[in-house]
Amino acid sequence: MTLQTVLIVAGAYLVGAIPFGLLFAFWLTGKDPRQHGSGNIGATNVVRTGGKAIGLLTLIADIAKGAAPVALALYFADEITVALVAVAVFLGHLYPVYLRFKGGKGVATLFGIVLPWQPWLAVAVFVVWVIVFGLSRYVSLASILAGLSLPLFAWRLDASGTCIAVMVLLCLMMIARHGGNIRRLASGTELKVGGRER
Repeated sequence: MTLQTVLIVAGAYLVGAIPFGLLFAFWLTGKDPRQHGSGNIGATNVVRTGGKAIGLLTLIADIAKGAAPVALALYFADEITVALVAVAVFLGHLYPVYLRFKGGKGVATLFGIVLPWQPWLAVAVFVVWVIVFGLSRYVSLASILAGLSLPLFAWRLDASGTCIAVMVLLCLMMIARHGGNIRRLASGTELKVGGRER
């Protein structure tokens, strides 16, 4: 691995680690989303902390921070570097150095990673998310099932082996971050949109 690649990957991690949910909520409301609701810095909990507008800002920013480094890598580097950048961005969001490695669950950032790399794959998993959410009103369930569909759709859309391998890895990491949600879904205690997460 060249020094240039190391610097690119390190930069991708630092971009992924930017905690937009925390920054927007604190700047605009003076509240720390880690002290409210689920304690998560992602868009869903930011909505609970600061309202829909700040949640939307967080969603857009988290998607963008996944998409921008991958898009740049696609333009300037080979696919192996793209894969490393994708993993680094995602790890940055999940384990941000700025917050003592306590980050979000990665749903929006994962979508951002997929968007420039495999646009039709992004469309497919978004449709899955919308359908599951529309039927269940559970953000967590929609995110988990959309994540599980990611490697399958990548395979069906003839993505490269490198891309499929990265999708499997990121999907597993994202679902692992939803462990608490999975337990609440199984026990029937997960709340739908509009309720406070337990």
